[in-house]
Amino acid sequence: MNRLLLTILPSLLVLGAVAACGTDEPAAAPTTTSTASTSANAPAGPPPAPEPAVDGQCPYLGSSFVQEANGQLVRKVRLSADQPNPACFFYANATEVQLSVWVFEGEPGAAEAVVDRAAPVSDSNPATEPAGWEGGSLTNDGGAVYAVAKGGSAVVVTSNQKQTIKAREVVKQVVANLGL
Repeated sequence: MNRLLLTILPSLLVLGAVAACGTDEPAAAPTTTSTASTSANAPAGPPPAPEPAVDGQCPYLGSSFVQEANGQLVRKVRLSADQPNPACFFYANATEVQLSVWVFEGEPGAAEAVVDRAAPVSDSNPATEPAGWEGGSLTNDGGAVYAVAKGGSAVVVTSNQKQTIKAREVVKQVVANLGL
């Protein structure tokens, strides 16, 4: 009997609460306005990470700079479909991306979310270069990540090398080249 009551009691409580809250009157307009303003103030999440789509040359970062900064020859460059600044993927061979650069521009909350997804604050070292930019840097099994944001802009560089200094130098060059 006790087991039956413990099983049924939560359902009865929920049912009673729902019945007590219900009215025969239609919902008032302020309720709808309140809901709309709540979702408008919700923090922006990061957009999906870009994927390589076409072969091409990175419009804001030269292959020769990447070769020197990352220490590997660039055999191929692919670009995402994003505009005006596509993500750039620099390949060491036909299939291995040695370095990728993603320049995000949008809402400040979304830019911070892009950085936090790439280099989570709780798991990374603070990144504060270039001046005025903030984010994180870390190494992992795949290499290194350096990700920073400023206002509504974010720059994320991943490298197959284990030194975050290489990724940091690329970020600084991208910010300078784009005038961010």
